[in-house]
Amino acid sequence: MLGHISLGVADLARASAFYDAVLFPLGYVRVWTGRDGLGYGPPAGGEPLNIFAHPDATPPGPGFHLAFTSPDHAAVDAFHAAALAHGGTDAGAPGLRPSYSGTYYAAFVYDPEGWKLEAVFQ
Repeated sequence: MLGHISLGVADLARASAFYDAVLFPLGYVRVWTGRDGLGYGPPAGGEPLNIFAHPDATPPGPGFHLAFTSPDHAAVDAFHAAALAHGGTDAGAPGLRPSYSGTYYAAFVYDPEGWKLEAVFQ
């Protein structure tokens, strides 16, 4: 449905360290690096997530979050741990979310600039 998502950040260096760390356990890598941006996706190609430097960037308010598909529970756990270790804020520890479904295992964080992120395995 979506070709890609682009997020604006004020601090590209901080964002690159954060996203390199949190996306790796989910199987995503940096697929391009430019002067004013970065792209992440699967190692085989594609760039579903782009991060661009913009001094006035701010994340959207309540109701928005970006969910990344995880290969398993351990990767969700590693995503959450990496986020907290690289300046993220906890928004929901890893675990089952039975109110969503009996197999919905997820963790929620805010990145250092306030973007709400989720890793989910179903």
